[in-house]
Amino acid sequence: MTALRSLRYMREGALAALLAAASALAQAQSAPQTSPPAGTYEPTVGQAGKDVVWVPTPQALVDKMLDMAKVTPRDHLIDLGSGDGRTVITAAKRGIQAHGIEYNPDMVELSKRNAAKEGVAGKATFAKADLFQSDFSKATVITMFLLPDINLKLRPKILDLKPGTRIVSNSFTMGEWTADETASVGDGCSSWCTAYLWIVPAKVQGAWKLPQGELMLKQEFQMLSGTLRAGGKTLPLQSGKVRGDEVVFTAGGVEYTGKVNGKRIDGATRTGAAWSATR
Repeated sequence: MTALRSLRYMREGALAALLAAASALAQAQSAPQTSPPAGTYEPTVGQAGKDVVWVPTPQALVDKMLDMAKVTPRDHLIDLGSGDGRTVITAAKRGIQAHGIEYNPDMVELSKRNAAKEGVAGKATFAKADLFQSDFSKATVITMFLLPDINLKLRPKILDLKPGTRIVSNSFTMGEWTADETASVGDGCSSWCTAYLWIVPAKVQGAWKLPQGELMLKQEFQMLSGTLRAGGKTLPLQSGKVRGDEVVFTAGGVEYTGKVNGKRIDGATRTGAAWSATR
C-alpha cells in the first residue's frame, strides 16, 4: 500500500470513527441533563453535543490555524463550536478580540473560567448559542472543528460574509469550495492535524463595462472564467481567481490584477497599464 493510500484510509477511518461516535451518543442529547456544581465540570472527549460530539483541537493545530489566518490584534475572531475555549483563549493571548459560540452551557462556563485563569477574560468572551441562529457577520476570522455536513449547511452564510474574511477549519472541508491553503502539523499532534483555509471571495459574476469593451465574468467560489472583449477581439480568461476583494486573470497573454470596490474594479496589468471596470 502506498503512503498516499495509507494516509487516505487513515483519514477516512478517523472520520468514520468520529461519525460513529456521534451516532452512538446521539441518544444522550435527549436525556435529562443536570449541571454539575459550579467549577467542577470536566468534559469528556467524545461527549454528545447538539450538532457534533466534542473532540478538542490539538493545541499545535490551534496555533497553526491562527498562523494560517495571519491573525493580528486588529481582527475579530469567532470560533464556531468553541468547546473548552482553547482556540478563543489562544487568540486572545495574541491580543485578538475573540468570541466563542457554544451550545453546551457547562462548556461555556468552563471556557469563561479557563479564560479568567489565563488572564484574558477581557478579550475572550463566550456565549451559549445555536450556530445556525447566531450572527457572526462582524468576524474577520472564523475558526471551527465541526463536521462536513455542518460545514456545508453553514457555507451559504459564510459566503455572504465580507470579502476577505478568513475561514479556518480543522480536518473538514467545504465540499466543492476548494481551500485556498492546506497545512498539517506533526510535532505535538497525533490526530486531527490538518487545517484548511478559505478567503471569502467578493461576488463578481456578471458583465462589467470597460472603456474599451466588456469583461464577462463567470464565478465558482474563488475561481473565475469568462471573456474579455476589447479591440474587436473576444479573449478567453485564464488563471482567473478572486482572493477577498482582489481579482486576477490573464487574457491574451496579459495578466490583469484589480481590487473590487462595490460596483467598480480598479487595477493594472503586469506592464503597469491602468484598467477599470464598472457595472
